[in-house]
Amino acid sequence: MFPEEMATPAVRRGVERARDRGLGIVGAWLSLDTDATPLAEAGFERGWSPWWMTADLTEVTGRPDPRIELQQDTSDYQGEHRAYRDQLALSRYQPPCAWYAAAYTHRAGRFAGRAWSFLDDDLAGVFDMEVWEPFRRRGLGTGLLNAVCAAARAAGGQHAVLNATWEGKQLYDACGFTQIGEGITWWHHMGAD
Repeated sequence: MFPEEMATPAVRRGVERARDRGLGIVGAWLSLDTDATPLAEAGFERGWSPWWMTADLTEVTGRPDPRIELQQDTSDYQGEHRAYRDQLALSRYQPPCAWYAAAYTHRAGRFAGRAWSFLDDDLAGVFDMEVWEPFRRRGLGTGLLNAVCAAARAAGGQHAVLNATWEGKQLYDACGFTQIGEGITWWHHMGAD
């Protein structure tokens, strides 16, 4: 998943395979000490730097937030975002191994953010967590994180891992996650070449 070395011809073959499948973007996640020259030579651009973090799920606890809902379907995604709604089929698998949480503003009930967790054995991955800009700093991120971690914990999860942005790292630190590494992302936009 995180290659230690790459060859430009192999990277180019991967890009061609992605293009043949109709993908619009390809991403690579590397540790900071991996030589990314083959990615640059194949048309990738350097992206954001994630902090890899982990937590014991028994330590990620909090009171349930009434503004956060675990969902298996939603009407929040319409139009160009409809495909995201289709991904909710993951949350309907039995036994449950994926959870989707949505955040809503307390007064107007507006859709304000989302988060996912996915359980593999006893390890939960937390991903695609975001609170929309106008609703940040109101506790919704903490509520989303607690909801998806609690669901994974109830299904037997013992640990959680995630990739944090600079903004998210502060929240995850406060919720009991610790940094275990740092990486770099690289992106190839198919229309760019």
